[in-house]
Amino acid sequence: MQHTGTSYQDKVNYFLEQRRIAVSGLSRNKDSGAGAIYLKLRNHGYQVYPIHPSAETLHGDQCYPNVSAIPGGVDALFVMNSPEVTEQVVNEAVKLGIKHVWMHDNTLMPSSVSKAAVENCRLHGVNVIDVGCPMMFVEPDIAHKCFRWIANLKGRLN
Repeated sequence: MQHTGTSYQDKVNYFLEQRRIAVSGLSRNKDSGAGAIYLKLRNHGYQVYPIHPSAETLHGDQCYPNVSAIPGGVDALFVMNSPEVTEQVVNEAVKLGIKHVWMHDNTLMPSSVSKAAVENCRLHGVNVIDVGCPMMFVEPDIAHKCFRWIANLKGRLN
């Protein structure tokens, strides 16, 4: 299903309708941004799979070195890596037929967005989100409600 031309909110809804989500970019430091997103999704009933090239477990769950290693695959991928790593992870996801990809981007942290990865997603009919993060939508705390409001005010959520 092609999701180009749909609204930002529609893209978010399509992504959050998926139940099996890989999260790339987790750190061995439990205070990482990707770790917080991983825990938020897990605590809200999603089946989440942490991706880390060398960790065996993170947050008490088995970790996978890449998306291909996840038994049964996933429906969606959230990425919070450097743009170079994002490009590699998204290339793998596209080859696996994953149709929902969210690349973390906000104004307070370095962006995970790779323009080449976004284009790759669009070329393959992937629902791609290249701004914001799920924390702005999955029972957001006051800070993430503010981030969402500011991003909307700036026209970034169109």
